[in-house]
Amino acid sequence: MSAVPMTSPSSYYRFKPLNLGRILVWGLFALALIVAPLLFTSSLALTMLSQIGYLIIICLSYNILLGQGGMLSFGHAVYTGLGSFIAVHAMNMASKGQVPVPLVLIPVVAGVAGALFAAIFGFVTTKKSGTTFAMITLGIGELVAAMSLMFPGFFGGEGGITTDRVYGKFLGWNFGPQIQVYYLIAVYCFICTALMFAFTGTPLGRMLNAVRDNPERVEFVGYNTQRVRYLSFIIAGFFAGIGGGLAAINFEIVNASDSLSTIRSGGYLLFTFLGGATFFFGPIIGAVLLVFASILLSELSKAWLLYLGLVFLFMVMFAPGGVASLIMMNVRVARFGKLGRFGWLYAGLAATGAVMIAGFAALVEMIYHMQLNAALGPTVEFFGVALDTSSTAHWVGACAVALAGLALFDQVRRRFAHRWGQAQEEIEAQIKRQETAA
Repeated sequence: MSAVPMTSPSSYYRFKPLNLGRILVWGLFALALIVAPLLFTSSLALTMLSQIGYLIIICLSYNILLGQGGMLSFGHAVYTGLGSFIAVHAMNMASKGQVPVPLVLIPVVAGVAGALFAAIFGFVTTKKSGTTFAMITLGIGELVAAMSLMFPGFFGGEGGITTDRVYGKFLGWNFGPQIQVYYLIAVYCFICTALMFAFTGTPLGRMLNAVRDNPERVEFVGYNTQRVRYLSFIIAGFFAGIGGGLAAINFEIVNASDSLSTIRSGGYLLFTFLGGATFFFGPIIGAVLLVFASILLSELSKAWLLYLGLVFLFMVMFAPGGVASLIMMNVRVARFGKLGRFGWLYAGLAATGAVMIAGFAALVEMIYHMQLNAALGPTVEFFGVALDTSSTAHWVGACAVALAGLALFDQVRRRFAHRWGQAQEEIEAQIKRQETAA
């Protein structure tokens, strides 16, 4: 009788090595969510942090469509807005004792609602792709926004629907103070971000990338591209609904003209693109930029939409990959030890760019003051400097500063572009040498 060979446990169980870099990144992300309100303690900062939390979820959910699936949608606010309305109605019913749903589960209810509406509308929209898909989403977005006025019992008419989030306790918290609401949003932000990152590695997520890149080949190997887009659309709607539910908890009011508007959908598109739709962390950057633009920039200037449009224009022209692509390009240069040579060039770009922007912004502010606030007098405050719109010297000075900054910026930019091209050639040569040696 032959003896059975003894095998070590390692032959049965195989463990992948720990990805310490990924653990570090997620640990830092969780730490940032925890300590942020402890470092920025003002009420304005806490409000901004709360908005950033749920906007990260919404922008990441939109990027499932745009960045991972190549589906340009103009109606993503439909699923965030409807999720918000369902969340408000659920909170009002729970406060009356009609449904036993604690506040911490309201975002899940809103997410299920977002997925349900995405399943209904997505069945139509995902039958097409490309420009046709975009136009259908635009039409559905306008349709839902128009229908909100036809059903005031559900949407609340012009005034919207209000609620009260303080209707029960969870672990001693009643979610009255804003800090408690923030940490609820932070928990959902971390969990949803992790789930959406995990989705990118699933077979459906990988197939969605394939449908984006080459749908004909995907169909050739036997996959239904419409079904892939449809399932991904539902998942995106689920997370969008969660973001909308958290927004409803944060503000305790939902208005159809704001939550369901095409302008809101355009904002998600704009800032997801600015952050960088081709990288997973790009929409996170976009969410931060969205809050800073809508709260801080709008308070600094009435022309903030003009500035925002110009930034978007320049990003499309010179950095179509968004802020995330700029970061990753510099990471690549730093990995090969060549980032140090650009220190003074970056400083020069920042200095000359600031001069150029200051000059052009002074001109814009004076023009806006003449058109909108002429009754208040000819003087307008611009970062502590009093500009007189009736003075020719101030107009000439602003033009001179703008043109001088533009000329200097162009000189530094040319040097930067030449040095950057040299660095990229050296990196490519180094990569080829490493491949040859291997």
